[in-house]
Amino acid sequence: MTAAILSRWPLCIGATALLTLSASSTERAPSLPLMSQELALVNRITWGANLSTAIEFKTLGSEHFLSDQLHPSSDSLPAAAREQIDGLSISHTPLEQIVAEADRQIKIVNAIADPDLKQAAQKVYQDRLNRLGREAATRSLLRDLYSPAQLKEQLTWFWLNHFNVHLYKSNIRTMIGDYEDQAIRSHALGHFCDLLSATAHHPAMLRYLDNDQNSSGHINENYAREIMELHTMGVGSGYSQQDVQELARILTGLGVAQPQNPPKIKPELQDQYVHAGLFEFNPNRHDYGDKVFLGHPIAGRGLAEADEALGFLCRSPATARFISKKLAVYFVSEDPPQTLVDAMAETFNRTNGDIPAVLKTMFQNSAFKNSLGRRFKDPMHYVMSAVRLAYDDRVILNPGPILGWLGRLAEPLYGHETPDGYPLIDAAWNGPGQMVTRFEVARAIGSNAAGLFKIEGPPVLEQPAFPLVANSLYFSSIQGILGAATSKALSQANSPQDWNTLFLSSPEFMHR
Repeated sequence: MTAAILSRWPLCIGATALLTLSASSTERAPSLPLMSQELALVNRITWGANLSTAIEFKTLGSEHFLSDQLHPSSDSLPAAAREQIDGLSISHTPLEQIVAEADRQIKIVNAIADPDLKQAAQKVYQDRLNRLGREAATRSLLRDLYSPAQLKEQLTWFWLNHFNVHLYKSNIRTMIGDYEDQAIRSHALGHFCDLLSATAHHPAMLRYLDNDQNSSGHINENYAREIMELHTMGVGSGYSQQDVQELARILTGLGVAQPQNPPKIKPELQDQYVHAGLFEFNPNRHDYGDKVFLGHPIAGRGLAEADEALGFLCRSPATARFISKKLAVYFVSEDPPQTLVDAMAETFNRTNGDIPAVLKTMFQNSAFKNSLGRRFKDPMHYVMSAVRLAYDDRVILNPGPILGWLGRLAEPLYGHETPDGYPLIDAAWNGPGQMVTRFEVARAIGSNAAGLFKIEGPPVLEQPAFPLVANSLYFSSIQGILGAATSKALSQANSPQDWNTLFLSSPEFMHR
């Protein structure tokens, strides 16, 4: 089959591909092949198997590979990716400065009287916010594609989806990069309580769920409700509307600092005021009355109330079950066995929410092993795995096409409007319309570089690159898992572009 396909390739493309494949095979193939179960494991733990990761897996062995992913010693990136990230303004400008500059700009815009000038100034302001959002997405995608700590990056997406904020609410575009990097990614493989606390103290979350509007006498329950319903215990876990109301009272005063307009704190409350970065606890806005939350009396004393309440939520058996099941749904099955969820929840309770320990319990369970290769890829998994396989560790120069594909597939980064995040079930992503679009994306990825290696000018610079899907990983490991229908379709491809498109559209590639 391989010879038949290659014989139809245009000579210039075929020769280049064969030379590249020959060099890769000579240099790197001794560590391959991966057995089908090993390949499926790599596809589940990472954003998608590629030659580099496959060689690392075979070099370390399954046990050490999993251990390294659970406790990564390094998440260093290739120089070309690191240089791009270092060149982003969000990489060297403090969050407070980013937000302050945008706030000053919008104040100037709002003061303009002339309608035409105002409209032009508003566009400049929106362009600034859009650039910051794109920078955050660029950094995120480069890490997803090239970091050796693949599980950490995948969990960053998972937790970002769990603690969802929407990019286009208020000025969250100025904060999203810091939120992902500091609140989520820094704790993705830590303890759940630290992760919950980090999100609860980040201005992006407080603004998204309106807790910056939550104050004594003007209670806003949005954040309190979502913490319990979506972030910790889950619906139907035993908390009451009274608990939501009490938590909302506990969270009064937690908001977003305005350094240019600091609050005037009452003299008797000045020692209660907390200002850390853009997080602010304003005691003027706090309800200092005593509360009863989840059956626990909480004395009214300020910010410490929030820490106490979050601690109760973290230690709740309902939270252990809810978080364990959501992890199992993501990594194992839409309907994971109760015995698996129970085992993970027991580890969660015993280790005080140690995320790697909970994941290790899951990875060692037979239900996880039996599920390998059976989960349908959501758009993020699909696009990341296609680019990783096609270009391995050749670093893209332009994330625009990837962002466009994710948007067309209805899963743009930071793009889910409601707090529940994107769905984790297959039915959300395998409908007819989604599959038609996915085939179009497969053609775009498989036909050429699709602009991934083009730097917009002036001048426009492009480094030509053809996607090498039929590489040594394919021949040594992937080819053997293909069904008869896929093999037949590939054998009938008329060009390398068609072959790539057909493979990236195959049922085998759609699953992880």
